[in-house]
Amino acid sequence: MRPVKATAVAVSAVVAAGAASVAAGRMASDPALKAPPDRPLPTEPKLTVHRAAAGEVTLTRGLAALRPGTYGLTGAGVHAVCGPVLPNVPHSADTVVRRLERVSYGSLDPGTAVRLTPDLHVGDPTTALGLAHTGVEIPGELGALPAWFVPGARRTWVIAVHGLGAGRTHALNVLGFLHRRRFPVLVPAHRGDEDAPRSPDGLNHLGTTEWRDVDAAIRYALGHGADRVILLGWSTGAAMALRAATHSGLADRVSGLVLDSPALDWRTTVRSLATARHTPGALLPLAVRAALGRLGADGRDPDDALALPAVPTLVFHGPDDTVAPWDLSRRLVATAPALATLHEVRGAPHGAMWNADPAAYEEALRRFLTPLM
Repeated sequence: MRPVKATAVAVSAVVAAGAASVAAGRMASDPALKAPPDRPLPTEPKLTVHRAAAGEVTLTRGLAALRPGTYGLTGAGVHAVCGPVLPNVPHSADTVVRRLERVSYGSLDPGTAVRLTPDLHVGDPTTALGLAHTGVEIPGELGALPAWFVPGARRTWVIAVHGLGAGRTHALNVLGFLHRRRFPVLVPAHRGDEDAPRSPDGLNHLGTTEWRDVDAAIRYALGHGADRVILLGWSTGAAMALRAATHSGLADRVSGLVLDSPALDWRTTVRSLATARHTPGALLPLAVRAALGRLGADGRDPDDALALPAVPTLVFHGPDDTVAPWDLSRRLVATAPALATLHEVRGAPHGAMWNADPAAYEEALRRFLTPLM
C-alpha cells in the first residue's frame, strides 16, 4: 500500500501545483484582459501633488512628471490638465513644477495622488469642446453600441477608436482638429466599455474580437451618408482598425489608416501590464499562456493576421512606449514603404503620442489627410 499511497500523494501534489499555476497565470493576465476602461494603465506611476496655485502644479519628481507636452492629471475625484515643465520656477530637488492649465473637477490638494493620462477632456464633444454632436446607436454583433457623431461637410468620415485604459473621451484630443478640416467624425464605444455590451466571457480580447465592432461602425457610416471612411485608432483600437481594414467585407471603402501606439503583439502587452502589477518574472510566461487560452485562440497566434492592407497608413509611435513596442511599428511600416509612414515621437508613453507635441502631431496628420479629403 505504501507505494500506492506515495504515488497518490505525488499525483495530488502535481495536480495541486498545476491548478495553482493555472490560477496564477490567470491572475497575472488580468491586468491586460480585464483592464477597465477610462482608467490609466498600471504602467503609469502615481505622483503626489505638493502644491497647486496660480497656474502652477508641483508634483513629485520622476520620469513621468518630467515628460514633455500636455497631459491630464487624474485621481480620486479630481481631473486637471497640466502643460509643460516650468524650468525657471523655484522648487525642491524632489519635485517638478508644470503649468496648470485648468482643473476640470475636484481639487488638487497637497497630498493628492494623481496619474498622468492622455485624456485632456471630460464630458462629450458638446460639453468639452462646444461642438454640436448627436448620440447615435450602432447595431453591433452583441447589441447596440453608443457613439458620438460630429457632423462635417465631407463625404469621407473618420471613425475614431479608443484602446486600452481609455474611453471615447480620448478622441476629444483630436476631434477639434478633425472638425476644422470638415470631416464628419464617428466615435464609437465597443464591447467591454461601461455603456456597451460586454463580451460573453467578460474579457478584453485585445482587438481580436472587438474589431467586429469597428466593422459595424463602418457599416453604420456607409449607411448614413459616408462614401468612404478613414480609421483612426489608439493602442488596441489601432489593432482593431487594422483588422477591420483587412477583414471587413467593406474594406474596399477604407481609404486610410491612422494608427497611434498600435498594440501589434498581444504577448508583449500582457507581459508589460503584468509586470506593472509587480508580477514575479517567473509567472510572466504563465500569464502569456493563460491569456492565449482565455482569448480562445486554440493555440493559434491572435496576431498572425496583422498586416498592412493596401491603403495609405500613418503610424504614430515612439521608443518610450513600454506597453506596445515601437519596433513592431517600424517593421510594419517597412512592409509597405510606398503606402505607410512612421511619425516618430520621443518622450511619450503608450497612447500619448499627441500629448508629447500636439502641434507636430497635428501637422503630420494634416499632411496625411489632405490627399484623402
